[in-house]
Amino acid sequence: MRSTPYAQHMVTDESAERPIHLEEINAETHADALDQARTLLLEYGRFVIAQPGAARFCFGTLEKEAAGLPQSYLEQGGGCLLALVSGSPEGFVAWRALEPTNQVEPDAWEMKRLWVRPSARGLGLGRRLSQAVLDRARAARRKAVYLDTAPASMAAAHRIYLELGFEPCGAYNDNPVEGLAYLRKRL
Repeated sequence: MRSTPYAQHMVTDESAERPIHLEEINAETHADALDQARTLLLEYGRFVIAQPGAARFCFGTLEKEAAGLPQSYLEQGGGCLLALVSGSPEGFVAWRALEPTNQVEPDAWEMKRLWVRPSARGLGLGRRLSQAVLDRARAARRKAVYLDTAPASMAAAHRIYLELGFEPCGAYNDNPVEGLAYLRKRL
């Protein structure tokens, strides 16, 4: 994998049959890419509310988050990435800084909203997006990355997280979705 400087905000795998680009969404991001990121974030939300146990998930809050991209994450000390496969938007992930608490160690991030469209599953996008967040966390000298996931409805994502070295931890937020697994990876 050839990696370009963060200033260019892109990682490219040119050897793949279907070229994959990860584009960091920021204030300079073209409006089309920003709209694509918003669309993927809302697709994620529609998937979540369709799952059992998600009755208290607030889609309205997610709509505000999407409308505020990229600021909704940049203002929280984080960011987001858009995954393009052969130029087509197929995946999204975001992260934000977490305040230290009894459950969260200092200098930690939370990975959020990992989503890969069904048409692009099996290409390793979930792993690439997750690894890209971990790489950025290390570069930013974070000590840990936290996340919550629903293993029953997001089994592939849960498996990827465990393979990347995430381990179970105590609940660190008040996510209303039932059946969540809370995970942490120390860096």
